[in-house]
Amino acid sequence: MSVDVPHNLGLAEARRRIEGGTGQLVNRLPAGATATPAWIGNRLQLDITALGQELKANLDVQEKLVRVEVVLPPALAFLRPLIETGIRRTGAELLEDRRPR
Repeated sequence: MSVDVPHNLGLAEARRRIEGGTGQLVNRLPAGATATPAWIGNRLQLDITALGQELKANLDVQEKLVRVEVVLPPALAFLRPLIETGIRRTGAELLEDRRPR
């Protein structure tokens, strides 16, 4: 599953916000879930264990968007619409441009 979250922050600011908001992202996981983050360049890799299943997620931070790719195991495929909605909502909140105009 791939979801693009557009932003107007530029690469450096988007990455800074994601780095600072990783805890917020993890807090939105189901109770008992764990996530191990690792940055490689401008890609955040997340190894997630939730509901007894292992998931892999990558957040590729780009100049105008963040591409979130999640590999769902077959047992969690039914959650795809909920996960996609959550990514869009959380991503928009985290990457909202709050600079004065």
